[in-house]
Amino acid sequence: MFRAVAFILGLVVAVAGGVIAYRALFLEPSTAIVVTDTNVREIPNTVRSTGGILMLIGGTALAFYAARRKPM
Repeated sequence: MFRAVAFILGLVVAVAGGVIAYRALFLEPSTAIVVTDTNVREIPNTVRSTGGILMLIGGTALAFYAARRKPM
């Protein structure tokens, strides 16, 4: 029973992290604008995107760990 709950929880955390990272990198407005002599760059929200990527990795690891067979 624990393995099924851990697998589902891992998938939910991974999906949420992927959505957060995607929105922070591609959809939401940037947090800062850097103006130099040659160009203007927009910097995405790095804290939110890093947190989303960490949630994605952690949720995937939890789901993978729960889905593996127990070694005998």
